[in-house]
Amino acid sequence: MGSRPDPELTLRREHVVREQQRATTYLLNLILAGLAIGTGVAWQYLSGQWSPWIMGFAVFVGLIMLLALRISLHWDRAVVLRLGRMHAVKGPGVFWLIPFVDRVARSVGMRVRAAEFHSESTLTRDTVPVNVDAVCFWLVWDAQKAVLEVEDYYRAIVLSAQTALRDTIGTHTLAEMLTQREQLGKALQRTLDAKTNAWGITVQSVEIRDVIIPQGLESAMSKQAQAERERQARIILGTAETEIAAKFVEAARCYRSEPVAVHLRGMNMLYEGLKEKGSMIIVPSSALETMNLGNIGGITALGQQAELAAKRAGPDSKAP
Repeated sequence: MGSRPDPELTLRREHVVREQQRATTYLLNLILAGLAIGTGVAWQYLSGQWSPWIMGFAVFVGLIMLLALRISLHWDRAVVLRLGRMHAVKGPGVFWLIPFVDRVARSVGMRVRAAEFHSESTLTRDTVPVNVDAVCFWLVWDAQKAVLEVEDYYRAIVLSAQTALRDTIGTHTLAEMLTQREQLGKALQRTLDAKTNAWGITVQSVEIRDVIIPQGLESAMSKQAQAERERQARIILGTAETEIAAKFVEAARCYRSEPVAVHLRGMNMLYEGLKEKGSMIIVPSSALETMNLGNIGGITALGQQAELAAKRAGPDSKAP
């Protein structure tokens, strides 16, 4: 089995990608700052006079555009600190900062995110080592708490999920782990949500993706399942034999009081046998006497001879 990726490292890489996407919004700041300074330079060039006040004002406006203007994406919230203290949560859209006084502590994504985590070689309640892979779907509902209450909520989510998964495995048997994945996921969700709610984070669901057991135990369980299937097959076969015997006993009671029904049944069996071409039926002589099978056999033989004679004579021959 290949090495699993580190879930904490995966979340950090995703965070870096998001920061790179947010960095593209600073291009607008640079463009606006360049336009402000360029406008001042163009104004002086066209007027033919150099004024330090106009140029200073253009540079001031450019710095304001560069340092004070911020744009937050629709799914982001920016936690703003003023002189080191919590000031406000800004976004989405355009908002302004006081240069050198306000700063964005962190931009928090408010969309649902998925964190994969696993637990390796954890003993179940019946002392079976298992490897469990799971995925947690969570979102930040309060950006202020997520930034201020916990230092790194990515790491906190992953470690809490792994710890809760190990605790859950230790309180359940292997059979419960294999057959009650949905119930285990709901129990994990409740445990994690109770812990992360104080951080402004909600765990929406936890899904058990795979439960990997040792190869030797897997072979033993396969043999056990096969033996159980064979046992059930034998039980079903024995039950069928019992029901068939009961039906025969019931039929015998009907035939015992009705000898004509016995004769009709015997004649029906003989007819079913004679329908197949080339078939031969051997019956005891007593059956010929009790069911008058001699006359029936003779009539059947005469019918077959008449059919053969008609075929030899051809379709144009007429019967006398």
